[in-house]
Amino acid sequence: MTTMELDYSSNGIVRLLETPVRDRSLSWLKTALQQAVMLELATLPPYLCGWWSLDDDSESGQAVSAAIREIIFDEMSHLGHVCNLLTTIGGSPRIGDPGVVAPYPCPLPGGIKPKINEDLKVYLGGLTTDSVEMYSQIEAPEEPLARFAAAAGDAGDAETFPSIGRFYTAIQEAFRQHQGEIKGTRQITRNMEGHGQGNSLFAIRTLADAEAAITIIKEQGEGTDKTPDNTFPGHKGELSHYYVFREIFKGHKLVKVQEDPPKWDFTGAKIPLPKARPMGKVPLGGWATDKTTAPKDPEVKAALTAFNQSFSDMLRSLEKAWQMDTQEAADPHLREAIRVHMRALETPASTLMTKPLPNDPQHTYGPEFLFVPPKA
Repeated sequence: MTTMELDYSSNGIVRLLETPVRDRSLSWLKTALQQAVMLELATLPPYLCGWWSLDDDSESGQAVSAAIREIIFDEMSHLGHVCNLLTTIGGSPRIGDPGVVAPYPCPLPGGIKPKINEDLKVYLGGLTTDSVEMYSQIEAPEEPLARFAAAAGDAGDAETFPSIGRFYTAIQEAFRQHQGEIKGTRQITRNMEGHGQGNSLFAIRTLADAEAAITIIKEQGEGTDKTPDNTFPGHKGELSHYYVFREIFKGHKLVKVQEDPPKWDFTGAKIPLPKARPMGKVPLGGWATDKTTAPKDPEVKAALTAFNQSFSDMLRSLEKAWQMDTQEAADPHLREAIRVHMRALETPASTLMTKPLPNDPQHTYGPEFLFVPPKA
């Protein structure tokens, strides 16, 4: 991979989509999938911060928590599917690398610009109306079946606003051109059916396998052009990510209001915004880069250090897993990533969310998701 390909701030995805279809080589496809790795990684930290901040034991609060948790597991599976798509054509995903990690607050990687909000900045903070709006903008299809309310006008043409779905469609088309390059190498499988039909990782050995993985990624996030339902659900009636987040933002369930032609609107049962701990927005480069938020409390410093170390070690372990030639060799690294490093994130995150900011006691610290070197 070149420096450009691992530069989060580059317009790599835009340039890839500008490449004529006939010129989308195997190298193009490998580069596109590395960009997809960065894209999938970028969504997880903001969703996790919102989920960890929840502090609502009511029935509705628990329902929202469960819905966001399932989206997080879907996104983790999407990362796994993308890694399998890359290794099956001879690539090697870069995950444990500072160039891959989003420098929050920042746009989506590669120049992705949701059509509904070209100025979208992804940030780390607690669950609020604003953060839920951000989540739904990340997942937004180019033509939602239930539109954004005030922002539903023409926001430029589709070529100027490459959505996540458009990008994955291009990847799918490139696999059709290069299906002879699908070798089934370095594939990781994992049973995750408990989280939904599309969550289990499966080996990519044929074009049909590749198309199935890409369809799962697209439809779990955006839905289809005919239904807002998650076509690979964890439970009956589960919506795709975009519509789940819009329900939370609107404060009402999405219901079908017309059969022919079909139309949906957020006019169903109320969904109160859950109570959440007031995590502040992490400044660029982390809390210490702003003298007004730089921590002096040793417990805060320790929690930040522990979190960033576990997060970085998790990414390194995931990268090692997809470097192994066999499932048997990959499993120890995958277990270490999930059972050791991933599980070690929640305790320091919760601790940070109890610590008020020195310049703004109404808000608290929270995870930074900074990439740091391994312990000496």
